[in-house]
Amino acid sequence: METRIEERTLEDLMGDRFGRYSKSIIQERALPDIRDGLKPVQRRILFAMNKDGNTFDKGFRKSAKSVGNVMGNFHPHGDSSIYEALVRLSQDWKLREPLIEMHGNNGSMDGDPAAAMRYTEARLSKISNLMLQDIDKETVPMTLNFDDTEKEPVVLPARLPNLFVNGATGISAGYATEIPPHNLGELIEALIYLLAHPAATTTDLMEFVPGPDFPTGGIVQGRDGIKKAYENGRGRIVVRAKTAIEELRGGRQQIVVTEIPYEVNKAQLVKRINDLRLNKKVEGIADARDETDRSGLRIAIELKKNANADGILNYLLKNTDLQINYNFNMVAIDNHRPVRVGLKHYLGAYLAYQKEVITRRTTFKQKKAQERLHIVEGLIKALSILDQVIHTIRGSHNRADAQTNLVATYGFTTAQASAIVALQLYRLTNTDVTALEKEATQLQAALDQYQLILTEPKELNKVLRQELRAVKKEFATPRQTQIEAEVEKLTVDTKVTVADEDVIVMVSAAGYIKRTSIRSFNASPLAENGLKEDDYPLLIKPTTTLAHLFVFTSYGHLIYRPVHELFDAKWKETGEHLSQTIGLGSDETIVTAHLFNDLKQPGNFIFATSDGQIKQVNFAEVVPGARYKNHASQIMKLRGSATLVNALYTDPTRAEQSLVAISQTGYALRFAVDEVPSQGLRTAGVRAINLKEDDQLANVALAAPTDRIALVTQRGSYKAMAVSELELGTRARRGNLILHRLKNAHLVRDFLTYPADFTGTLEIVTDRPVRQDVQVADHHLGSAKSNGSFVIDDESQGQPVRLLVKPVVATNEASLV
Repeated sequence: METRIEERTLEDLMGDRFGRYSKSIIQERALPDIRDGLKPVQRRILFAMNKDGNTFDKGFRKSAKSVGNVMGNFHPHGDSSIYEALVRLSQDWKLREPLIEMHGNNGSMDGDPAAAMRYTEARLSKISNLMLQDIDKETVPMTLNFDDTEKEPVVLPARLPNLFVNGATGISAGYATEIPPHNLGELIEALIYLLAHPAATTTDLMEFVPGPDFPTGGIVQGRDGIKKAYENGRGRIVVRAKTAIEELRGGRQQIVVTEIPYEVNKAQLVKRINDLRLNKKVEGIADARDETDRSGLRIAIELKKNANADGILNYLLKNTDLQINYNFNMVAIDNHRPVRVGLKHYLGAYLAYQKEVITRRTTFKQKKAQERLHIVEGLIKALSILDQVIHTIRGSHNRADAQTNLVATYGFTTAQASAIVALQLYRLTNTDVTALEKEATQLQAALDQYQLILTEPKELNKVLRQELRAVKKEFATPRQTQIEAEVEKLTVDTKVTVADEDVIVMVSAAGYIKRTSIRSFNASPLAENGLKEDDYPLLIKPTTTLAHLFVFTSYGHLIYRPVHELFDAKWKETGEHLSQTIGLGSDETIVTAHLFNDLKQPGNFIFATSDGQIKQVNFAEVVPGARYKNHASQIMKLRGSATLVNALYTDPTRAEQSLVAISQTGYALRFAVDEVPSQGLRTAGVRAINLKEDDQLANVALAAPTDRIALVTQRGSYKAMAVSELELGTRARRGNLILHRLKNAHLVRDFLTYPADFTGTLEIVTDRPVRQDVQVADHHLGSAKSNGSFVIDDESQGQPVRLLVKPVVATNEASLV
């Protein structure tokens, strides 16, 4: 025996084999046929059960028997895969019109598996009769099964548009399909319209089929997504649960869910809602229960008293499977090829297939009618010469001889002679002749009708239209899914996700931030704040977890944090450093920090830099984007080695405010806030004060006409003066000197403004650092040219670097900017 050895590259060999494998699973496993909407295993299940007489008008049979028949005769694969397919065909929450009826546990919306097939019983549903109707009339091509012992259909007659009625889902090599279920009555109306209007557009057909109709109901949003899917087979829609808010006793409410999105696991959905409640991701939910019973699906989400029901519902829609995105990917096997189909493509293909089925059925009936008419004509002829026929038969040796003699003597055909020989004596009556003549007339009329259907397209369309209407009349059901044109944008109020609690927020000069409960704060002395010796707080303020913190740095950066996201620490603990989430430069320092109730403030920020530049920016422009957790915002363009010296918030409700700018060498300038133009974030601003080459801007501050100025110099001198000592002018001037010139000159390190009735304490921080209290009441106002009085020994205590208002925190109420 000659041995053939082929030399082929591994690449070619693997490509060839994988191509064959791919073709097999695409055509023979995972994707439905466009004509009957079934995968091979589903088709074989229906055919085998029908062949076995396991139909809707007979009793149920064990599922194991049906699975065994399918596996043994048509589908030589694992029984579990066959049974799973059979179970899915019976699940009324997966299929819009289930093709199998089942007794016993066939699974649930909670993802529970069906009982073993030895426990359940199944039969074809009534509507599945339409899938197999006329299969015995040569309406579909048949092929040999896997062992060539029986024949099975290549496709079922499918007298209902099953592909879109029940949808399909599957994954194969390189292809996947996701076709949602639709309403049978709507599809039939669209088919009838398309039959009469072949040039109809997708928009025309959507007048009849507005969108999917899921067996689980729900609400579909996004008509544009539906239209896109119906045009090219791809599109995205939002599927939302059907909910209502019910009133309970004691002024409480509950959200009730009566329909959930398609193919969402109900048990996991309830668990997810309870997990959000237990993990305190959402506030206001007291309990979530599955109250589903025989009367229908029901999930009760009980709320706490005074909870925001609409806000909580929006949060749940956004963060659970109460709302999902459904992606159309309508791929089916069309003419042996996987094709992405739109609505008109599918309806057109289905109509063409049904015309083919009717044509094949009519041809079959025509053939049978012609054969019967031939026999009837022979019987009528035989009865007209009955005596001669009987004489001929009696003179024959046997049945075969009698048939031969009838053919030879009277011109009967073999088929007619066979029927005459088989004729029973009781039929040799005049009444039987009459019946035969009537039957012949009926058969001829039927043949004329069959010929009309086969030759006249209009007559064929008429038959198809009548049959489609009959299907709709018997099986159509009302739409279950509500369709809304627009996708509703979900906005979640922070109050829904965050418990409104009073807290203390602290920001330190070194960059440590934290929030502390009122209880922890009150349990410890104010000074025991957990900071290192060389650090000090810039901000200590009572607020709520719903507030927002803005931290500004010397590099012109803004670091934003919602208060509820701040590190929750005891008052004695240090807190979290900003560098743990956002990198700070080696010499970058915290300049100031502000707290706000919300992110819709009416005022502006004023930013000033050490080189004398200044600008205003609207609050809305400063609010950071979605990347705030890991990125700082640039709010001021810096020139050269300049740094940000302050970030002030101007409240438009505060009248008669002006700006005070003081340079390090003691030049002071006061001008109106309106003098500063509003600019963008990436600009460098305009000139605030005209500085000498060796001078820098020490700080800027907002001031009312009656306010006072407190400043501190590098030599440890403290000075207080009235704001009115500075004449209100315009910006970009040199200003007036407010320190007396000495050989060992005083340089302004920092200053602030305070109201005339302020009686609190200021705090000077030195570079050691040492913190020195200054009682405002102990110091008289100085003149414009005085240098104040020494309160710090610069040699023993260090040079002053900051002047702050010493915090006195009242925790009984939260006072915000």
